Amino acid sequence: MAKKTVASLQTSSKRLTKAIKMVKSPKTGAYTFQESVMTPEVVNEWLSKK
Repeated sequence: MAKKTVASLQTSSKRLTKAIKMVKSPKTGAYTFQESVMTPEVVNEWLSKK
C-alpha cells in the first residue's frame, strides 16, 4: 500500500508545511528519511542543508 504524504497542514492562523528529506548515512551507506514540520519560507533552506 502506498504511503500518502500531506503537503501542507493548516492550524488556526499559521500555515505549516511538512518536508521530507532523504539522508545517506556515511557509515552504512543506507538512506534514512528526516521529516519536519515548518513554515513554507524556510523549507528550501532546510532542504539545502546537509
